[in-house]
Amino acid sequence: MNKPKMATEKGVPSNSRVLMLLGQLERMNGEAMMRDVETARQVTAKIFHLIQTQEKSGKEVMSKGSSGMEVILASLESTRDVQTTLNILYILSELLTVGRGRRVGVFVSKGGTGILFQILITTSKELPPSEELMLQLHSLLAKVGPKDRKFGVKARLSGALNATVNLTKQNLQNTKLLLPCLQVLRVYSTNSVNAISLGKNGVVELMFKIVVPFSKKNTSLLKVALDALGALLKSKTNARRAVDAGHVHVLLALYQDWHHNDTRHRHMLIRKGLLVCLRNITNIKLGRKAFIDADGMRILYYSSTECLPVRTLDPLVNTSSLIMRKCFPKNRLPLPTIKSAFHYQLPHVPAVGPVAQLYSQPLGVDDVVDESDDNEETDADTENDTDNEEDEKDQHTANEDIETDLNKLHPKKNPGRPFEELKVYERFFLELSEDFQGYNFEPSKSASTTSSSFSSTRATRPIIVPTAQALSPKHVPITSCQEDCNPTKAERAPPSPSVPTPAPPASLTPLELDTIHLTKDQDRKEEARIPSPDTHTTLSSLTRPPSQAQTIEQDLAHVLECVSLEAEGALNTEGVKQDGSPVNATRHIQSPLLLGGIATRRVGGGGGSNWGSDCGSEGTEDEGGEGAVLEVPDTALLLPLHDPDLYVEMVKGTHSVPQYAEVAYPDYFGHIAPTFREPLQERVYGVQRSKIFQDIERLIHPNDIVDKVVYDLDIPSCPVIEDNGESLKFNSQFESGNLRKAVQMRKYEYDLVLNSDINSNHYHQWFYFEVSGMRVGTTYRFNIINSEKSNSQFNYGMQVLMYSVQEAISGRPRWVRTGTDICYYKNHFARSSIAAGGQKGKSYYTMTFSTSFSHKDDVCYFAYHYPYTYSTLKMHLSKLEALRTPQIYLRRDVLCETLGGNSCPLLTITAMPESNSNDHICQFRNRPLIFLSARVHPGETNASWVMKGTLEFLMGTSPLAASLREAYIFKIVPMLNPDGVVNGNHRCSLSGEDLNRQWQNPNPELHPTIYHTKSLLQYLAHIQRAPLVFCDYHGHSRKKNVFMYGCSVKETVWQSNISATSSDLHEDLGYRALPKILSQIAPAFSMASCSFVVERSKESTARVVVWREIGVQRSYTMESTLCGCDQGKYKGLQIGTRELEEMGAQFCVALLRLKRLTGIRNHQHLLDLESDIIGTQSKVVSSPTTYVVEEDEPSFLEEIDYSAESNDEDAEPEIEHGIEVQENANHLDRLSDCETNHKD
Repeated sequence: MNKPKMATEKGVPSNSRVLMLLGQLERMNGEAMMRDVETARQVTAKIFHLIQTQEKSGKEVMSKGSSGMEVILASLESTRDVQTTLNILYILSELLTVGRGRRVGVFVSKGGTGILFQILITTSKELPPSEELMLQLHSLLAKVGPKDRKFGVKARLSGALNATVNLTKQNLQNTKLLLPCLQVLRVYSTNSVNAISLGKNGVVELMFKIVVPFSKKNTSLLKVALDALGALLKSKTNARRAVDAGHVHVLLALYQDWHHNDTRHRHMLIRKGLLVCLRNITNIKLGRKAFIDADGMRILYYSSTECLPVRTLDPLVNTSSLIMRKCFPKNRLPLPTIKSAFHYQLPHVPAVGPVAQLYSQPLGVDDVVDESDDNEETDADTENDTDNEEDEKDQHTANEDIETDLNKLHPKKNPGRPFEELKVYERFFLELSEDFQGYNFEPSKSASTTSSSFSSTRATRPIIVPTAQALSPKHVPITSCQEDCNPTKAERAPPSPSVPTPAPPASLTPLELDTIHLTKDQDRKEEARIPSPDTHTTLSSLTRPPSQAQTIEQDLAHVLECVSLEAEGALNTEGVKQDGSPVNATRHIQSPLLLGGIATRRVGGGGGSNWGSDCGSEGTEDEGGEGAVLEVPDTALLLPLHDPDLYVEMVKGTHSVPQYAEVAYPDYFGHIAPTFREPLQERVYGVQRSKIFQDIERLIHPNDIVDKVVYDLDIPSCPVIEDNGESLKFNSQFESGNLRKAVQMRKYEYDLVLNSDINSNHYHQWFYFEVSGMRVGTTYRFNIINSEKSNSQFNYGMQVLMYSVQEAISGRPRWVRTGTDICYYKNHFARSSIAAGGQKGKSYYTMTFSTSFSHKDDVCYFAYHYPYTYSTLKMHLSKLEALRTPQIYLRRDVLCETLGGNSCPLLTITAMPESNSNDHICQFRNRPLIFLSARVHPGETNASWVMKGTLEFLMGTSPLAASLREAYIFKIVPMLNPDGVVNGNHRCSLSGEDLNRQWQNPNPELHPTIYHTKSLLQYLAHIQRAPLVFCDYHGHSRKKNVFMYGCSVKETVWQSNISATSSDLHEDLGYRALPKILSQIAPAFSMASCSFVVERSKESTARVVVWREIGVQRSYTMESTLCGCDQGKYKGLQIGTRELEEMGAQFCVALLRLKRLTGIRNHQHLLDLESDIIGTQSKVVSSPTTYVVEEDEPSFLEEIDYSAESNDEDAEPEIEHGIEVQENANHLDRLSDCETNHKD
């Protein structure tokens, strides 16, 4: 029988000795090998010798094109001689030891694994089996197993499992053979079915016989046995078996023994192996209970503490930390209910959705407790410190969320409502029909209701009040309240036919901050024809000279809390008495300008100004009325749009569900952006681990825990707890405040619980609260324990904001980034299935930070981001009206009233026509419209700061601002969710719903601001005046920089797998122009973070609905980071109000450039955009930073070194995925050829 000659690779000499021997072996295969055993032995021995001594011989056998491996395996399969078999196993062992990866792959692909198992079964049937043969077989299987994905299945089907188990049992004392057997068992056990089968065969118990206390002998054997045991214990069945046999206690004892005796840390892998076994056992409830019963928490806590100084032992500390966190008993939040502490009854409840579920809960149901035991199925959610459960889900569903229905992707431009219904909105567009016939266009005349001679000095600039307009009898201003503070100003009056109205009298007295004159109030009341009782007796101390300023520091401890606006009786939220007459001026307005007189009333150690409530004493109102004057910082030069007195007046017209009667000092004093840089905070190595250990200490040393409630909104009428001076005082009962409960855990550590959004049971993220009673120089730790998102920028350099009243009265009124040891991690508080939307076993997260205080008797405020209240907006708008020049057309309408009774302002800004000639009027009316909105999500305060920058730029006197006003008509809704803002919500309105998910079908009763804003746009679409640009300002909690989301059919199709014709993909690329311009001019803006993909989960957002239904091609969401920037001029810095306001101004500049680009003859920019984007057609990648499902939050993929504190050092690093995303981002970067440097 003629066999083909052995194939040789080109370049390999055909007379190579090893190849000649392989050829001889090939010819002997089959019966010849069985007949001529001696020759077979000699040939195989020579081949082995050559491969062992000459490296080139091995390369020749394994070279591409060589059939050497097939020959060797065929010989192995056909021989029955033990020595020949051994020789071939030696050859294979030698070949697979070098260049292991590729060579093992070749071996597996040629069916080598199956042949080895076949020989193993045959050999095991011999009595006694050849020890050397078994040794070589198992050594080879241990090398091959990890590279063969079907190794476990092959072993089980061939019967090799039992053969190896039996051999192991028979050779427990034979360490030479036992080691390769255990190595193979370790690989077998990685298959879950095999692990269960091996467990039934007693292998778990077998491993515990091999695992011994500390010994310097056979450490390699012990390491492999522990690895195998760890793999076996991943099976819940085996874990239960180990628990039932009492092995948890054994493992802890062994770990302690090795920990105490391995003083030189040479056997860290054995100690780690023991911990991995414990980690896997504690994945089941029984295991965790056994661990606690065996005092495991204490054992691992102390052993880990001793390991902390040695950095190389971090893997032990991290695994111990993971086990302890997992076994820490799950606690319920210290709340009676997870529903908001404030209740607002809706006029009607939606039929379906979370709000309907909330209202359908039976009375008395405990919605806080979580009966489930988490981690029962897998420990995956506890093994990665970033705990990105939602993020992982987002990655899996990223492509699934892309809209694939081409009908939905093409804007339908259908206003959806009959024009008869929409005609009522004509009154909000007077500028489109205004003829200005009765108007004098001489420059000397004022065109503004509120224009004034605007001076740069405080002393000569009066506070000008708009002339009185038709007021509803229901809303009479309170005492000295200006017309602007009336939340329903002019809302019931017929729209004015013309903007210009007579200027107010010029006799108003200027307001100086250092001497508060009350005559302005009297003048104002006369002007508005409101009775003006004498208020000098009430506010007499305001006019005292500032000579007593030295007493401020001594007295501040008692009084620097909040401005109390409470009347002596109950506060009437309507601002009028029951009989409709104005509130009597003897109503005691307790201003923060007053120092004296409050301290005597502040009894009970409360955290806020509660002297009018049950918490305070019943002292007389006039006690100590002659206090010192609080020096209000004169910030007029730096903050021309801020007036503390005006702010207080605005607060009086703001309606809140809790009926707030206090003003927070930061909102009263104002904020001047610091001049110094605030870099992203570098994460301290091991900070999270140290915080977790402090949490675990609560269980280890329960006697050290104070567990004292010091503030609680759930206690009716008295949230402040009696105190002996040993605790901080907290308060959040002011506009936009959010803190539900504060519990003192240790002397200087407090657990804080945030309030849910009203009519909701979650959205815990925004916080804003006051702290007082602190000790100077002492470091306090604050833990917000009911955060819900799976990750946060607090893990990536973001700090909290703090405002010091002492600093403010020293002339530095500002929010500053503060906090050390900041981190965000999963805690031991369980979310009930009600809170987790039906999911069981989900945890809350802790955001922890530490800080110290510089001033004695200070009052400090902490916030998630720079607060910007509804009353602040009203004040700013009132001041902006005073900035108006005759050239500016500014109209302020009330779009609607919210559920809570607050007005939603609508601004119209453009340039006045040059004259009332037909040409000028025509040009005026035909300017393109720009429609802007902001603050639909209350917790995204940065959106309001960006809007402030936009409004100030639009009202500015620069030539650019004038050109912009001449180019466009701006319609602006600066705050879409006033109720949410006022009541300290993070995401929802009073309806308990995310208003940015209601645009498809808004309810006029439940979502009035969205309903009427959409109606404005529908009206414009009907009259063929749809905006050129629509932009909704937002904030983003898990990405850096500023960026935009837009809508593109083409880019959406390219990101999905749907087929589309060229006509389907035809669209104007102008949607990319504005973000591209911004990337060139705005340092904080990142084009790489922008996305123009339309997702199903966003189909009811403003951006998508305005694009799809109104037909606005340039419909955007502009996202501003809450954290900082990682590119451009601000790289490495946290973002501040200066940068946010700058962004708002740069947006305006970009619109001016867009105007030039969209000129009739300028189409070159579209060609540029076409060439930019054309490369993306071949890009069909899944970029998780682009689209998301849950809560608008893309998966957070920023790199961070968790090596020191990862829950599981074996977990795959996030960084790998981050690289892929970065590549995608780099690709997007190329879309912007002028690049100089993401959630609705």
